[in-house]
Amino acid sequence: MSSIIINVAPIFILILLGWLLVRFGVLQAEIGDGLGEFVFKVAVPVLMFQTISEADFHGASPFRLWAAYFSAVIVAWTLGHLIATRIFGRDERLGVLAGVSAAFANNVFIGLPLVGHIVGPAGIVPLSILLAVHLPLMMVVGTVMMENADRKVGGGSGRGLVQILGQVGMNLLRNPLVIGLAVGLLVHLVSLPIPVLVHDITHQIAGMAAPAALISLGMALNKYGVSGNLGLASLISVLKLVVMPAVVWCACHIVGLSPTWTSALVLTSSVPTGINAYLIANRFGVGHGLTASTITLTTAVGILSVSFWAWLVL
Repeated sequence: MSSIIINVAPIFILILLGWLLVRFGVLQAEIGDGLGEFVFKVAVPVLMFQTISEADFHGASPFRLWAAYFSAVIVAWTLGHLIATRIFGRDERLGVLAGVSAAFANNVFIGLPLVGHIVGPAGIVPLSILLAVHLPLMMVVGTVMMENADRKVGGGSGRGLVQILGQVGMNLLRNPLVIGLAVGLLVHLVSLPIPVLVHDITHQIAGMAAPAALISLGMALNKYGVSGNLGLASLISVLKLVVMPAVVWCACHIVGLSPTWTSALVLTSSVPTGINAYLIANRFGVGHGLTASTITLTTAVGILSVSFWAWLVL
């Protein structure tokens, strides 16, 4: 177990380093924002392109992978919503945000570096397949549910489903991750040879993705902190760090995924809550304290839970 913690620790140490750089004024928070932009728009898309273009899928179907992962999303989301509304008596909007916080893993900024470091390049393949649908699906469902909850609580009319899907669809066409995945898949399908110079450049840029993502995330965490809803946030954190990966682990065995794909999915499902939960809260002007507290708590104790799941699957 100690060797597993040693392997997991660098991931969270880099996050801590980013947090300390801003906390003690070595770097301004705006630099972290710029670094995060580089990660999301350049480094990770190039990593996606490189991974998919060079991948050997061994005839594996993505549908079992998606079924295993999103079954856990449904369980964690539903439990989070019920705990917030039935036990803590919060309104429907907080229920949706509790569900999002319990089920929306930080797959890009922590999941990718973690899987790449622990499982290796073979683990990036299933994670790339997951990322192809994860962000758009989660954002569509989260936004639609928040629109409906906002109407129930505040009255008035919200946007229709067609309008929401149209906006998300346009955003996806410009999404760097989707572009990187699509170009990588095209190169893979047509077996297009990649020039040596392009190959070397993409590998160097892809190599920046993991450390830059972790440091930029740590720098961004200075914006959050534990600002309220500690009891609810603690239970949501348990759902995110314990219940969700447990369901993924069970589902992967039920559908018969390979050990490598199982390890990749369990590890990425065990990472802290993603900042997308906070972005949804910010979009609707409610639940900032809950989402911020959950992000901070899951990141603070994530090294322990992630180490446990790494020990279990390896």
